Amino acid sequence: MESILKFEQVCKDYPNGVHALKNVSFEVKEGEFISVIGPSGSGKSTLLRAINRLIPINGGTVLVDGRSVSEQKGRNLRRLRREVGMIFQNYNLVYSLSVLQNVLHGRLGYMKGIRGIFGLYSEEDKKEALGLLTEMGLERFGYNRASDLSGGQKQRVGIARAIMQKPKLLLCDEPIASLDPSSSKTIMDLLWSMTQKRGIACLVNLHQLDVALKYSTRIIGLSKGEIVFDGTPEQLDDRTIEEIYGTSRENLMIGGNGDDKADTVNCA
Repeated sequence: MESILKFEQVCKDYPNGVHALKNVSFEVKEGEFISVIGPSGSGKSTLLRAINRLIPINGGTVLVDGRSVSEQKGRNLRRLRREVGMIFQNYNLVYSLSVLQNVLHGRLGYMKGIRGIFGLYSEEDKKEALGLLTEMGLERFGYNRASDLSGGQKQRVGIARAIMQKPKLLLCDEPIASLDPSSSKTIMDLLWSMTQKRGIACLVNLHQLDVALKYSTRIIGLSKGEIVFDGTPEQLDDRTIEEIYGTSRENLMIGGNGDDKADTVNCA
């Protein structure tokens, strides 16, 4: 199976002297659901934002579908970015527009000239967007303003918008950090089912260790910009968890019981 994403000895240094990524190397293949875990400052967000060049890297190579991200410019960069959907912690919706219009924004990368400027979407796109809203349980809210929705509903719109891009890779930057446990479960269930059904590789930054263990096919653990673990949830033992976070598994769970519904200490 071909790699959708490949990091080859990637480094990122910030002007303040922080070494956010240090010789990071890994591959992501079609259909994988990978959680990236680690404490605050470990490099999780930097790693995700280097993939679609929201931030530049200082060394190494990031390859998306075999193409070096750093070498893409203009039209080629736009084409690459439309293959990489992104879901944000703060949703990044246009709140003055309807829910349906926000979902349709996922097609803007495919539209040229006047059609893109004025949002002249095809009937096929509109039907697909409505179908996605139904899949998300939001069919009644299509013509509501996005600002009227709850946090969990807004994140569902964000997922639908990303899926409208027909991406090969979906990046999720702390997608449940602002949500209550019930909404968090709904979002993670949807991310899992939507990506698995479509064969989309998914890379999710999480600070909830229990959630990563429950949903991931694979976990990448970062500490001080370096990968200290890359394997299955079953392979993530207590010693490695302590190496990643600098504390025991019990200290990362309220009550220390590891229950799927337990809230976790914020390690982001």
